[in-house]
Amino acid sequence: MSESNPSKADEKRRQALELLAEGARLLRSQRPEEALPPLERAFELAPHEPDIAVTLGGALVMGHQWSKAVAFLEDAVDRHPDNALLWINLAAAYLGVLELSSRKRQDQAIAAFERAIEIDPVAPSAHYNIALIYAERRDWEKAAHWFQAALRANPNDRDAAVWLKRARQMAAQPEDND
Repeated sequence: MSESNPSKADEKRRQALELLAEGARLLRSQRPEEALPPLERAFELAPHEPDIAVTLGGALVMGHQWSKAVAFLEDAVDRHPDNALLWINLAAAYLGVLELSSRKRQDQAIAAFERAIEIDPVAPSAHYNIALIYAERRDWEKAAHWFQAALRANPNDRDAAVWLKRARQMAAQPEDND
C-alpha cells in the first residue's frame, strides 16, 4: 500500500521541523556554519515555512555571509511580507558590520527595520539598531529619537538608556565638537 500525499507531506514537514530544531540548537551554541546544512535541508523540505526562513536567514547573517543572506532574505520577505523577523534579519544582512557598511546599505537597513516596526511596533531590537546607525553617522538628534523609541518598545533596555543619555548630550553640543 502506497503512502497518501497528506502523509508524505506530513512526514516532510516533520523532518523539516526536526532539522529546524537542530539548526536552532546549533545557532544558540554560536555555531552558524554548522547550522547551515540542516537549515538549508529544512528549507528544501518546507520552503513555505516562515520560521525556517527566519532561522536560515539568521544563520547566514551570523555567519557573515552578507550577500547570500541578502539574496535569500529579499526572496523570503517577498514570500512573507508581513513577517517582522524576516525584515529584521534582512536589515541585519544589509547592514553587515555597521562601521564598515556604506550609506546605501545603512539606508536599506533603516528601511527594512522600519518595515519590521510597521508590522510589529515593538519588533525586537529594530528601534535600537536604527538608533545605532544614526549614532554611527553622528546624527545625534535622530539617534536620540530612536533610542527613546527603543526604550518605549523595551523599557528594560539598559543599553538604549545609556545611549539615549549620550545622544542627548552630543545633540546639545555645538556641531564642531562632535
